[in-house]
Amino acid sequence: MDSSFSSSVSRKSMRGPLGPVTGGYPSSDGSTQLGGVIRHHRKCRDIVFLLIFIAFWVAMIVNSSFGFNQGNPLRLTYGLDYKGNVCGDKHANPGLKELELRYWLNPNQVYESGSKDSLFSLSDARSICLLDCPTPSEDGLNWVCDYPEGEIRLSMDDWIDRNYDYFEFLTPEMRNTSLQLLGPCYPVIFPSTNVYWSCQFIARVSNMSLRHWQQMGGVNINEGIIIDKSIHQSINAQSSVLKRYVADVGKSWPVLIVCGGLLPLFLSIIWLLLIRHFVAAMPWITVVVFNILIISVTMFYYLKAGWIGHDSISPIIGEHDPYYHVSGRELHHLRVVAVLMTFIMIVSILASVAIVRRILMATSVLKVAAKVIGEVHALIIFPIIPYTILAIFYMFWLSATLNLFSSGRVLQNNCSSNCCTYDLALKKVNCDRCCGYSIHYTPHIGVAIFFHLFGCYWATQFFIACSATIVAGSVASYYWTPNEISTEVPFLPVFSSMKRLIRYSLGSIVLGSLIVSFVESIRFILESVRRKLKVSSTMPDGFFGKIIFHSSQFLLRCTEWTIKSVNRNAYIMIAITGKSFCQASVVATELIFNNILRIGKVNVIGDIILSLGKLCISLSSALFAFLMLDAHKYRSSHNKVSSPLLPVLACWALGYVVATLFFAVIEMSIDTIILSFCQDSEEHQGNAQYAPPLLMETLNSQSETQRLTEGPS
Repeated sequence: MDSSFSSSVSRKSMRGPLGPVTGGYPSSDGSTQLGGVIRHHRKCRDIVFLLIFIAFWVAMIVNSSFGFNQGNPLRLTYGLDYKGNVCGDKHANPGLKELELRYWLNPNQVYESGSKDSLFSLSDARSICLLDCPTPSEDGLNWVCDYPEGEIRLSMDDWIDRNYDYFEFLTPEMRNTSLQLLGPCYPVIFPSTNVYWSCQFIARVSNMSLRHWQQMGGVNINEGIIIDKSIHQSINAQSSVLKRYVADVGKSWPVLIVCGGLLPLFLSIIWLLLIRHFVAAMPWITVVVFNILIISVTMFYYLKAGWIGHDSISPIIGEHDPYYHVSGRELHHLRVVAVLMTFIMIVSILASVAIVRRILMATSVLKVAAKVIGEVHALIIFPIIPYTILAIFYMFWLSATLNLFSSGRVLQNNCSSNCCTYDLALKKVNCDRCCGYSIHYTPHIGVAIFFHLFGCYWATQFFIACSATIVAGSVASYYWTPNEISTEVPFLPVFSSMKRLIRYSLGSIVLGSLIVSFVESIRFILESVRRKLKVSSTMPDGFFGKIIFHSSQFLLRCTEWTIKSVNRNAYIMIAITGKSFCQASVVATELIFNNILRIGKVNVIGDIILSLGKLCISLSSALFAFLMLDAHKYRSSHNKVSSPLLPVLACWALGYVVATLFFAVIEMSIDTIILSFCQDSEEHQGNAQYAPPLLMETLNSQSETQRLTEGPS
């Protein structure tokens, strides 16, 4: 150990001692002592990256304004009618408030769209927005007619009250075109049910309605399972499922606020208070609670996947034929996640059992952090500030996300099929541009969405890094104050640390958060490419091709973990020394390598316990999200979520972010104290001058040193 310290002392001139540069702090007798609050001469660092960050946010605002201007979140849930209106849009012409269900009027068009050799697609078929799915008559023939206009003198309310039927008011010419399936009225021959706000035809024709249709001289209506599959395939298309997932997040915003915001805030504060007063018991409590929660969340996934009980999610909304069963991609996705959660649960439980022997080691170092929180009282409540900023940001970001995902242009399809229909306004059959409407997304919208997602991740990393650096500066103020005047540490050193960060080091924090975001984005892109290659069956063939492909993924994960670890220590050195990000990273890495045997095991076990604590908070958020989404509000009517998957994962992620903000108090306290101790020891030939007695007892006692250097017996 002496040789390592002597070699490090020869290099410390490269970075300079911290004690003399930390500025003076007046003691009670008025004299000035070294150490104290860190106020040495600083200057602004990494300004170029701060300017890039500002420019990036200007672009984010412009990008979001495009979404607010062009988007309509209703498009994510409801379909389009034959006029290009979004179902449920009260501002449409005519007004479609509460008319949220899309119904395809011409059953032969639906049949044709499902034929293999047909060029006619379901989006070309004539659809209309209704209040509920029409049902065939038991003793006659029901009709669904176009929106009333022209010679049809009915209001929309009267049209709805008449069950969309005004066949008796039609002229002989209109009746003739209706019997040819050219409108304006169409027969209800097939029963249908509400599947994700589209009337899914059931390939079981009503014999009574079909008999009346034939007696009236109607054209032949095609029957068969194709009419069922055509609509089902459209509803289950990947783009449709993605839109429903995004819409689910928008519909469940109360769940996000409660389970993704308020609950983790409350639990994180409780956890910090328990660490402060019951530090010896908290590691054990954390491990036990973690195992209970991960088992509970896994069981909920099994429940919603239908593998336990009879509570699996259903794509059918409201009452339906009990003999008719429909499944969707959402159920398949839940089952995949349930299997994944089973694997994670088993690994997590085994890992938590493996660290039981090391929990005492974590307890010793957590005591030091608890002591710091006791000295610097504001640390417990400080995370509320970045929490509030992030909450405001997430509300704005989520609203912009919903609009960006729905910002495509509604255009009429350019189909070549014969789709003539009777036009009530023109009073004749019209064959020009009678095809249906679709939402067209240009490539730049995809780029805008990716840019928006990247901005969210970068902003999250930035705010977390700012919070961690402020905590590190506060704890460093506590450490580098001489022991005999430790009571003189200001009650609110947090604000002094915040002032130093804003004035000098924002550019360095931007650079660190950008590096993490960039690496994570590359990993996300590679994973997307892998999925596309897997779908198109063009994955690399051969043993070496697969090894290279998966090795790149593993390497990126390792790189991401390493960068996050280096960044965290760099933020500490930025808070202490005011150096640039790169310089602080070099100093922090050198200190850690020089003292790896001394601090390695303590730091790793402490980090594991804190990570389990974060997972406890986030798993609690996910568990309560499952419970809230079980309410009747989210299982029926227009508020029904298609799947609890994305809202639960969103609450899980938000809970983890909130826990990270609060747990940074403990995490950064431990890391800052340890790095300061290492620097202090190097400056004073192995004997730390500023270390608090409890830290000396933890890290420098004979028994602890022997246990850390010899490893497990």
